[in-house]
Amino acid sequence: MPLRSAALSRSQARRLALGAQGFADRPPTGAVDRRHLRRVMGRLNLLQLDSVPVVVRTQYLLPFSRLGPYDAGLLDRLAYRDDEWFEAWAHEASLLPVVDEPLMRWAKRRALDGETWGGLAELARREPGYVRDVLAEVTDRGPMLASELSDPRPRQGEWWDGRSVGRLALDWLFRVGEIGIRRVGNFEKQWDRLDRIVPAEVRERPTPAEDDAQKELLVRSARAHGVGTVACLVDYYRLPKRSARAQIAELVQDGRLLEVTVEGWSQPGYVVPDVTVPRRVEAATLLSPFDPVVWNRPRAKALFDFDYRIEIYVPKPQRRHGYYVLPFLLGDRLVGRVDVKTDREAGVLRAVAAYAEPGTGDAEIAEPLVAALARLATFVGVDRVVYGTRGDLTARLQRVSP
Repeated sequence: MPLRSAALSRSQARRLALGAQGFADRPPTGAVDRRHLRRVMGRLNLLQLDSVPVVVRTQYLLPFSRLGPYDAGLLDRLAYRDDEWFEAWAHEASLLPVVDEPLMRWAKRRALDGETWGGLAELARREPGYVRDVLAEVTDRGPMLASELSDPRPRQGEWWDGRSVGRLALDWLFRVGEIGIRRVGNFEKQWDRLDRIVPAEVRERPTPAEDDAQKELLVRSARAHGVGTVACLVDYYRLPKRSARAQIAELVQDGRLLEVTVEGWSQPGYVVPDVTVPRRVEAATLLSPFDPVVWNRPRAKALFDFDYRIEIYVPKPQRRHGYYVLPFLLGDRLVGRVDVKTDREAGVLRAVAAYAEPGTGDAEIAEPLVAALARLATFVGVDRVVYGTRGDLTARLQRVSP
């Protein structure tokens, strides 16, 4: 239903946020194809990348949560063979539609001017000839792995990290827009000139002024969020915080954003003018730890009363819920979480631990969660789900599991 008031209840805000992320869309009735993946990208505007394959890499989980099981190779073809999407630094390393490349040029200009990525900029100042040689080699031989550089130059001394100087040079050339990334094998980066990834019709488009590009990204962030505070809108593309408040005020003045209040929020929210609040959300799915619904911890708390922390880097004795914990979305609420691991050698999905959120009954969520875990097992290509012993929900899941 169209938004008729500048005041949103918490329930409306949740449904608005989930609808914007695609959870109110009609699910596919047949096999998931390119059109469905394009629809997901059209909703999210970006897919965050992560190399941790505990269950499956996060970029594959994001469409799964919205579409169900699909051929993950289709995503790779869209991104790295057909070049409909491209890698850029947005919300961390991300895939974006290739047509959005002009909107990201301001960030590359800042890197080139040394305003960001200071260590890489220092390398470019120290070794300009070597950086030019690396670019020339990618031009002549690309696409290529970093290990295939004729002179990778092992790092010497304590400067920077454990990567070779060649890898750092490639990273710098990526940050400033000279080269791009494809993925091959086990998620390995294969470097190629950006002008062989981004088509000429996109490259030839005028470069937007930095302020204009950032305003457009703020509007897209608002559309992808459904409703968000200044901090939410900035975080989606990791935009500069200092200018964002004034830019959002100008967008409100120009009618490109509307300011609203949200029940329980101390800060105003912002929506796009044509926003629609779904009457209901009927999701029953597991989310990636890097899903936009939960990647901003204060936002997840404010919208869903869901206190979520990614515990991958927390020492094991200090973990509260587990190593790779997937939130469970049921309807318009986050009602549980499961510590999950794909054991390919044994051919099983291990639900190591499962927890219900406070105030949520086990009986309410057990059967839909068992079904969601079964779909996840199908997606990652294993035969069945095996339950562990930790968590207040695990015993109930074992009882209702077929």
